[in-house]
Amino acid sequence: MAEDLSLTDHLEELRMRVIIISATMFVCAGFVYVFVDPLLQFITQPVKFLIFTSPADAFLVRIQLALWGGFFLSLPVVFYQAWRFVAVGLMPSEKKRILVFGPVSVVLFLVGIVFAYQGMVPIVFHFLLGFASPVLVPMISVDKYISFVAGLMLGCGVVFELPLVVIFLTRVGIVSPEGLKQKRRHVFLGILIFSAFLTPPDVVTQMFMTVPLVLLYEVGIILSQVGRKNPAG
Repeated sequence: MAEDLSLTDHLEELRMRVIIISATMFVCAGFVYVFVDPLLQFITQPVKFLIFTSPADAFLVRIQLALWGGFFLSLPVVFYQAWRFVAVGLMPSEKKRILVFGPVSVVLFLVGIVFAYQGMVPIVFHFLLGFASPVLVPMISVDKYISFVAGLMLGCGVVFELPLVVIFLTRVGIVSPEGLKQKRRHVFLGILIFSAFLTPPDVVTQMFMTVPLVLLYEVGIILSQVGRKNPAG
């Protein structure tokens, strides 16, 4: 049966997990900083060159990029600690699913990151920079660009977790395929709000986030039906 822990025990467990994740991220960020210049050159390929508008920007953006890189590099530890925290409140049979859901969640997040950088970033920038004119010359600052790209990558990584979350909730009995279908309209409205929160304030970028999320929700419904027909032991 699930571990019977008090609120204080849960908070202590959460504190320990957060400390481990934070320490891992900073160690990974230090490692990434060694290679920050090649990484900066790679990530700015869609726009070729950028500008900075204050003396400290060139240095601060390297720190920013190292922190983002440290976060993405530490994802296996982040997901492992998150699943371990969730597992405290699960039944023994449910904990076995962590062995599957943990690695799969990392893979899906990485797929979302690749989708964002290889698919969304070039298309979105090509579209948005297409509005340039002789009186509207694009001069993109490096800090805004890094924040823009990192936000898209993080958002897509989270989005690609949706099918896994749905099938997990189905197998532990929290949601059902019928319930997912009935709440489809409400979920789609939530997706629009979620996409607007995670993406820059333009309709095109929001649609690039919204459409995959809607499709992934529909995939989640299918997986929910499969998960109910074939419950995990």
